[in-house]
Amino acid sequence: MKETMLKYFQEVFQDTEGVKVFFAPGRVNLIGEHTDYNGGHVFPCALTIGTYAAVRLRKDRKLRFYSMNFTEKGILTSSLDDLVYKKEDDWANYPKGVLWALGEHSYKVERGFDIVYFGNIPNGSGLSSSASIEVLTGYIAKQLCGLNIDLIKISLVSQYAENKFNGVNCGIMDQFAIAMGKKDHAIFLDTSDLQYEYAPLELGDARLVIACSNKKRGLGDSKYNERRSECEEALKRLKTVVNINSLGDLSEEEFELHKKVIQDAVLIKRAKHAVYENRRTVQAVDALKAKNIRKFGLLMNASHVSLRDDYEVTGIELDTLVETAWEQGGVIGARMTGAGFGGCTVNIVKKDGVDAFIQNVGKAYENKIGYKADFYVVEIGDGPKEL
Repeated sequence: MKETMLKYFQEVFQDTEGVKVFFAPGRVNLIGEHTDYNGGHVFPCALTIGTYAAVRLRKDRKLRFYSMNFTEKGILTSSLDDLVYKKEDDWANYPKGVLWALGEHSYKVERGFDIVYFGNIPNGSGLSSSASIEVLTGYIAKQLCGLNIDLIKISLVSQYAENKFNGVNCGIMDQFAIAMGKKDHAIFLDTSDLQYEYAPLELGDARLVIACSNKKRGLGDSKYNERRSECEEALKRLKTVVNINSLGDLSEEEFELHKKVIQDAVLIKRAKHAVYENRRTVQAVDALKAKNIRKFGLLMNASHVSLRDDYEVTGIELDTLVETAWEQGGVIGARMTGAGFGGCTVNIVKKDGVDAFIQNVGKAYENKIGYKADFYVVEIGDGPKEL
């Protein structure tokens, strides 16, 4: 891949002297959805697909961005002295945002660069192509500019960029999972205090299959921010009777005891998902540690039902993919993953059933939805690195 990236850089910027190549993964969340901004637990892992960049430091403060995924946009030019959000800069607002956020956190990037990105994560799939670009850019700045910044801080700066520069109210999960990825391990992360542990993902004779709905969506224009404010309102009302900082602090029993104070059927459903999903995530990690992959799969299934019925973020595309998956032989667990409203599903499928799974679910999806889904058998990989 390094040679390919150098070739791309040569095509765009004419020569490759002094060019370095870097990679940051995409991520998939196995369970613990819409809990990261509710102070709960999540269980993501980094993937071996992600974002590559070929980059060269400049002597001035100019920035030139190019993406092999959006060649029609051409070279997008900016400067370290003009890091403001511009609609016409499109995807380049993600790396620009990170460089801006580094400055806001007193990390000095003094020289600009020419950079060519290439992602083999499907855009809009829900596998965190934006967070992958952000963490990659932060890591490049660290390596090329000698910044004294660790990977967790890079993830926090990247989240800050997405919140404040790009206006998307995302939690910390995506950036953390990408920055801290570890081969063949998932990350059990408590988003309230960033305490984390690695858990080996031993699937035995099963495989991780991602099904991409190909329904286009963006976090900013989905109901993501609406769900977040619904949870904040439910929390505000619960705080009048219980001493908590987040929905993640509540047990199911406490929630059931106090939920009437919320006084709104929709808000009760939203908060219920956050509380119960948090518990499911803890149970799922325990099941994995006990090598009980079957129980892990059942908890994944229950997670999807809650996202469908209580949180209402699935939609016909994701429901078709998951509900068809549940009918297939060799499927241990299936659920939507990511923000929802499109994007993708994560499935644990017995190795000898993968081909039939892809064929059957793909056919049912196309028949019902009218266009094809894409399927990826993925592996769990490390965080950002220089190639």
